[in-house]
Amino acid sequence: MVMGEPGREEYKIQSFDAETQQLLKTALKDPGAVDLEKVANVIVDHSLQDCVFSKEAGRMCYAIIQVNNMPMMALVNPVYDCLFRLAQPDSLNKEEEVDCLVLQLHRVGEQLEKMNRQRMDELFVLIRDGFLLPSGLSSLAQLLLLEIIEFRAAGWKTTPAAHKYYYSEVSD
Repeated sequence: MVMGEPGREEYKIQSFDAETQQLLKTALKDPGAVDLEKVANVIVDHSLQDCVFSKEAGRMCYAIIQVNNMPMMALVNPVYDCLFRLAQPDSLNKEEEVDCLVLQLHRVGEQLEKMNRQRMDELFVLIRDGFLLPSGLSSLAQLLLLEIIEFRAAGWKTTPAAHKYYYSEVSD
């Protein structure tokens, strides 16, 4: 089953049960008629179980956001949940997952912190502990974690000294 109308994007939601498919259809047509946090949780949970669905999930969330005036509010906790998952010790041992965590924090960390500072503080406790505790992190993972810790400490900005330190090997 592919959901869509003429002139609108189509979304593959056949992997969901009938009730969830109806919830997603309603969210895409009239986001105000559903609990957006529930929609976001369904999409995030499915994305965590099926990485192939992640791109589709992003398209769906983007479409819902376009209709709704307060998009971030419904997504704050599910996004934090994903970031917390990426900050777990087993994920920190995988460079690709550390890179994803750091990239997302660069993109939305400041906005997330404005929405819920306590959860950001808790997330950075995990990141700090992952960096400090001996757990066999690669040197690239350590570098990325240290860089994001300093990035947040500097008010979500890269200082000239930090830029020189972290990116001196990268050609301009």
